[in-house]
Amino acid sequence: MPDRFTGKTAVITGAGGALGRAVAEGIAREGGQLVLFDLSEDALAETAALCPGAVTVPGDITQAADVQRAAQVAQDSFGGVDLVVAAAGIIGPSCSAIDVEEEDWDRLFAINVKGCWLTAKSFIPQMRAKRAGSMVLLSSTAGMIGSPFLPAYSASKGAVVQLMRSLAIAHAPEAIRVNCVCPGTIESPMHRSNVDRFEGEAREALMKRLLAVHPMGRFGTPNEVAEATLYLLSDAASFTTGVALPVDGGRLA
Repeated sequence: MPDRFTGKTAVITGAGGALGRAVAEGIAREGGQLVLFDLSEDALAETAALCPGAVTVPGDITQAADVQRAAQVAQDSFGGVDLVVAAAGIIGPSCSAIDVEEEDWDRLFAINVKGCWLTAKSFIPQMRAKRAGSMVLLSSTAGMIGSPFLPAYSASKGAVVQLMRSLAIAHAPEAIRVNCVCPGTIESPMHRSNVDRFEGEAREALMKRLLAVHPMGRFGTPNEVAEATLYLLSDAASFTTGVALPVDGGRLA
């Protein structure tokens, strides 16, 4: 479907990350215009190089002024957005909940939850003005089940799912759809940074444990997450809102 997003403008936060980049490439490939937002200017430039015509806005997803600046760029460049993907996120510490440091907890929720809220607050008014739109928040299977190893991350991603549901109900009468994609373990720098905290037998045991909870016997790819995201953004999902869609190789089955 090479023209699925022709005439559409999308903003992607976390566009320098593996999942944000894969979504950006898919939208660009299918005719969409892009506003790319990320804290890392280098990563942002790498994604933009794969998406001809994309406009880049470096900024901090936890800062309202930065996200509003991206919204203003989208308005000035393209007359506002039709599609929003909130892909900015971090994994945080791997330890029990009571051992998480307050600073780490606050940072995790600022990026993963407040970032999604600021994205909605900044861009839903533009979709409201167009009387249509679609937004996808990137959550996780960890947001749908508990995790003894990543409890702060799990709590933050659960909050993202509930934020999505609230937004979906509130904005359905305005023809604005809001959904989540909830990946399982995905081959990505985030995944590698998590397992690389361990060495030797501990690392091997973690990898085996992660594989064991995915019935398909492998990890996912960024492109597989992107395809699910593109579906939810597209008109093919025109009667779908408030859904948390697992892309997890059967983990939650």
